[in-house]
Amino acid sequence: MPTAGGVQTAITSGSEIGCNVIQLFTSSPRQWRSSALKEESISAFKEARLVAQTKFCIAHDSYLINLAAPPGDILDKSINSFREELVRAEQLGLDYLVTHMGAHGGDGEDVGLVRLCESLTRIHSDLPGYKVRVALETTAGQGTYLGSTFEHFPRIFDLVGEHERLAVCLDTCHIFAAGYDIRTQEAYADTMGKFGETVGFDRLKVLHTNDSMKPLGSRADRHAHVGEGEIGLEAFRLLVNDDRLYGNPFILETPDAETMHAVNLRRLKDLVSSAE
Repeated sequence: MPTAGGVQTAITSGSEIGCNVIQLFTSSPRQWRSSALKEESISAFKEARLVAQTKFCIAHDSYLINLAAPPGDILDKSINSFREELVRAEQLGLDYLVTHMGAHGGDGEDVGLVRLCESLTRIHSDLPGYKVRVALETTAGQGTYLGSTFEHFPRIFDLVGEHERLAVCLDTCHIFAAGYDIRTQEAYADTMGKFGETVGFDRLKVLHTNDSMKPLGSRADRHAHVGEGEIGLEAFRLLVNDDRLYGNPFILETPDAETMHAVNLRRLKDLVSSAE
């Protein structure tokens, strides 16, 4: 949800269309520099959340951040920026901070994974005792980005200091673009079975429920409205009725937020077999 007028507007706007989960940017996602949150903004956000009784509040970090970058200016900026992202998330009392896992820039997956883990370990050490958890997002596999295969995740958990501060965010568009099919009951069972065996449902804490404009295995991160893309409605019916996912936050990142978030939200809710 947008935050024009203050971070608290993400909650009020979301609540108006029936959301009980909100994702927001705590600063501009397309620039390095960010301003510290003012106390009145923090208080207004927490009050809005209390009034709306929002179950989960989640931030997504800046698109510029690359914690797997080669040593140099970009990596330094990324570590500093991500540290600031975590500080703001903690100040607001958010549950998770979602981040892409970064790109190795041609140095190879093994090197990139090690750099990512070193960055996260350093940041954890710099910010001890934080309650907000980092949710590592599955990616579409474009370029040299990490996170397009489930096998990356257990390797990260093994290498990062204080790995209990990490969680996983599964994006339906991204895994589909990376080659994981979920369009039929059989395909869904196979893909989610692989996820459970490799990553573990105990690590899965956030879901991004986006259809895909591009076909299976395209490695293109292009979101579409629920049921209107290459994935189709059946996959989302299976997703929202999967008992293994019960209680986790589901987030829409579909286009045309102002006019279509309410439509996509209703589509998802209508797919639930037995609403609580």
